[in-house]
Amino acid sequence: MKVRNSLKALMGRHRDNKLVRRRGRTYIINKVNKRFKARQG
Repeated sequence: MKVRNSLKALMGRHRDNKLVRRRGRTYIINKVNKRFKARQG
C-alpha cells in the first residue's frame, strides 16, 4: 500500500478505484485489482 500526499493522481490509474474514508484516513481501494491500494493521512 502506498502512502501519498495526493490521491487524485492515483485515482486515474484504474477505472475500478474507489475513494473511501475510514477512521479519519482516506483510502483508495480496488476490488478487481488488489495492487491499486493507497492511503493518505
